[in-house]
Amino acid sequence: MASNIPEESTSFVGRRTELRRLGGELTRHRLITLTGTGGVGKTRIAMRAARAAAARFPDGVHWAPLWPLDGDQLLVATVCDAVGLADHSARTPVAALCEWLADKDLLLVLDSCEHLVAACRDLVGDLLTAAPGVTVLVTSREPLGVPAEWTTEVGPLPCTGENDALALFTERAGAAAPHLPLTDPTNARAADLICRRLEGIPLALELAGAQLAHRPLAQVAERLGSRLDALDGSGLSWTPRHRTLRTAIGWSHELCAPLERLLWARLSVFRGTFDADSAAAVCADGPLTADAVRTALAGLTAKSVLSRQGNRFRMLDTLREYGRMWLAELDETTAVADRHAEHFVGLGRSAEDGWLGPDQVTWYGRIAEVYVDLCTALDHLLDSAPGRAQELCAAIGFFWTCCGHLHEARDYLERALAVEDASGPAHTRALWALGVAVLLQGELHTAESLGRQCARAAREAGDRDAMLAAGYLIGLTHLMAGRPLTAHTVADQVLGPPPHDPFGSAARLRCHLVRLFALTALGRLDEARHTATVLRQGCVRRGEYWSRSYIDFQLGLISLFQGQPEESADHARAMLDAKRLLGDNFGIALGLDLLAAAVAAQGKGLVAAEVYGGGQAVWRTVGHPQRGTPELRAMREQCEQRARAAIGDEAYAAIFDRAAEQNPETLLARILAGEL
Repeated sequence: MASNIPEESTSFVGRRTELRRLGGELTRHRLITLTGTGGVGKTRIAMRAARAAAARFPDGVHWAPLWPLDGDQLLVATVCDAVGLADHSARTPVAALCEWLADKDLLLVLDSCEHLVAACRDLVGDLLTAAPGVTVLVTSREPLGVPAEWTTEVGPLPCTGENDALALFTERAGAAAPHLPLTDPTNARAADLICRRLEGIPLALELAGAQLAHRPLAQVAERLGSRLDALDGSGLSWTPRHRTLRTAIGWSHELCAPLERLLWARLSVFRGTFDADSAAAVCADGPLTADAVRTALAGLTAKSVLSRQGNRFRMLDTLREYGRMWLAELDETTAVADRHAEHFVGLGRSAEDGWLGPDQVTWYGRIAEVYVDLCTALDHLLDSAPGRAQELCAAIGFFWTCCGHLHEARDYLERALAVEDASGPAHTRALWALGVAVLLQGELHTAESLGRQCARAAREAGDRDAMLAAGYLIGLTHLMAGRPLTAHTVADQVLGPPPHDPFGSAARLRCHLVRLFALTALGRLDEARHTATVLRQGCVRRGEYWSRSYIDFQLGLISLFQGQPEESADHARAMLDAKRLLGDNFGIALGLDLLAAAVAAQGKGLVAAEVYGGGQAVWRTVGHPQRGTPELRAMREQCEQRARAAIGDEAYAAIFDRAAEQNPETLLARILAGEL
């Protein structure tokens, strides 16, 4: 059963009544919105409720965190990621998402919708209409306003009776000051007073508890009392609970060291999680040196302003809002946004330079990890420095097109090319990356046109590597159109006469791949096998996976065509292992088709039916029934008929259909574990 509910990093206290009520509501309503002030615990309740309800949803629970989004541009993409859809079609993302969910029975959680209420209202309305089996659980400071929405307000923890507020504060105080005797009557009274003054708001209690690592309990209670008596004199119309939380945050802010406060403000530029190196690169300036950033990170984490997730940090929305307010007061908003954008341009450039090296898989992971901040940087650069936006788009476009962000890659590339039409290396590379994106969406004519524009610009600039990139795009377009001889000719022309090092650049290696694909399609199998074997050895020596996976695919095809299905299956499994590391669903779908054909050729009809069905499930995630070069179609059909003949049509259809409806990740894990 699929589920991507975040893991809880701290203990959960109370909320038995709320969870019992919410459990019942999830059985009666298709849209439930948990409302309440920031920091009151909506997300934690949603996590617990979703986990408890998971067994009732055959297609799982899917968590979409909306807190990193600044605007609604990435809303649909974030939900697609959450439900496992990596659409490669030219449809609108909303249409693809509605079609994907139409037959699903699942729970979708949209966490932190308050800054995207209008966009979420429209999207949820579309999903509830298109997908009758989908239930949506929302957390937001205000309702969405969708018809049939059931709203449940989340209040603070009670400070009387079972006194869950005191229980939470006691746990957090114990972590910050383990030797503090809270059972002492004087300390117990002070703790109870703090909980009452903070009205049981969990985030406020967390911040207060963290201060006990640095200050006596009595002082914390006294300082809180003086601050809350005055509340906030700004005159803004906050609700009483919101005023209490804002005042508690302000009090925590005052108790931070000056450099910690400065870092708090500057870190508010990050939309997603971040590591210490990125924090230092973006936030170090003036008195806040790189070393001081690392010291201040530790201080803010100890004070619960930041939470740590492995080697990465996160700031809660409410605390980020406060930091952004102070960043504006310091008049640093633009300067920090500029440094943030430049940092991610540099990261994109490093990723592109490292694509061919031993850290290729690591770079795919890093680009995926900072996806939201890359989008934030691009949005800033499109307004302030379009040429730099082109450079960043070109650097990360190939990563995105391969790993689930094809629509976003195309959108940003088109926008960057539209606002900056000047020629230059970045412009040419952006044309190439856009061509790859539209090719993967099936628009062969547009891709070929972009390839020729790229080739023309490269010739005019005398840019040899850009010529190779254009050759790869044009050659791949011919392959997808069923013209392998033309593809082979293009690759030979752009590579030039041998000898030449296939690993001289990423673009050169990709052209060698086009040539290899063409050799296989032309039936020159012995030559193709020799070429593939040499290329694969070079990839293994360099720790390169993307090209190696497609070389394994070709070796698998060659083995199948030459009557060696066991060897073909081994290559298919190697391809699947690499594609799993890269997160490439398109490649996984191709690999499953190849493996199914190989086991069918061995007479294993039951296994072939299951793997073919799993492949169909993955093809659905990329929005196509099946894709690839045209010569694959006959091979697929022939091997499928062989599997049907081995076990009978009825048995084949039953196994295929069952596998097509299951989570393909489970099937992939079994394959890589050697069970299939």
